[in-house]
Amino acid sequence: MPALNIKSAATCRYDMIALGEIMLRLDPGEGRVRTARQFQAWEGGGEYNVARGLRRCFGMRTAVATAFADNDVGRLIEDFILQGGVDTSFIKWRPYDGVGRTVRNGLNFTERGFGIRGAVGIPDRGLTAASQLKAGDFDWDEIFGTQGVRWFHTGGIFAALSDSTPGLVEEAVQAAKKHGTIVSYDLNYRPSLWKSIGGHKRAQEVNRRIAKHVDVMIGNEEDFTACLGFEVEGVDENISHIDVTAFKKMIEKAVKEFANFRVTATTLRAVRSATRNDWGAICWADGKFYEAIHRPDLEILDRVGGGDSFASGLIYGLMTTGDPQKAVDYGAAHGALAMTTPGDTSMASKDEVEKLMKGGGARVQR
Repeated sequence: MPALNIKSAATCRYDMIALGEIMLRLDPGEGRVRTARQFQAWEGGGEYNVARGLRRCFGMRTAVATAFADNDVGRLIEDFILQGGVDTSFIKWRPYDGVGRTVRNGLNFTERGFGIRGAVGIPDRGLTAASQLKAGDFDWDEIFGTQGVRWFHTGGIFAALSDSTPGLVEEAVQAAKKHGTIVSYDLNYRPSLWKSIGGHKRAQEVNRRIAKHVDVMIGNEEDFTACLGFEVEGVDENISHIDVTAFKKMIEKAVKEFANFRVTATTLRAVRSATRNDWGAICWADGKFYEAIHRPDLEILDRVGGGDSFASGLIYGLMTTGDPQKAVDYGAAHGALAMTTPGDTSMASKDEVEKLMKGGGARVQR
């Protein structure tokens, strides 16, 4: 079992808190953003999606630390968060100037893709309230020490938003470790976020500092290369699938340098088309690799958030069983189910996840 010394639920107000930005997702459904006449609205954010999955699917007590401009768009996103059952106590509300010259809320126009047309995200997140968060904005000693948190989750998307967010992440992970809270981090490399502020070099400077305080590191081969500088040897960067053997070698290098990593994990995805992927997952713990059931040719409705749902299932499994094999199975099953419904967040139940883990299929339930 992984050496994760997780606090008992009885000693903590929260099972998990996530730090990150939450945007309003505008989804044109089966159509294109450029020709849309109506959009379905959802909320979403890489770090928040994990907290919501843990709350709605797995029944855990979660909260989110973020910020919004105090206008109707911000209040709409808050309403989505409340519907998801995630605690909003740590939301910072910033005065809105009426135009958005100084602060605003993030929007994310996202096409699901179909067949040969891949999913596309067009974020509009400049000057957002969350991107202006900085060290000192949250009383982490009060949150982790007095109120008590068993698990803290954040990631590379939030760390890439501005010059101030990396400092806040470092402050938070250090405080979490000080108070005995487990820290997980999803590298979640997004070229569009880093390209104008230093690219790979800057991403590695930021993420390598943060990585020194992480217990559970999540990321695929591109993430580990772009954010931490570990190369997958002998693999063509243009292929659409991961070489598992090469990835294992890379992880072995990573955990040797970052001895604080107790668990590392990734999804294993081969993209056949936007709506058909081979899907699996793997995690490393205590010097061993554990692989989930491989699901070839998985049908997908909306792939956005699949990795976040994997992370929430993995965290749930680690917190409740301590068994890496069960944890990666929870993660892979939850991620697979999350991609069968629209929106960034999971609509699955724990019973559905556990049924799929046991080999259940898609027969009609009556």
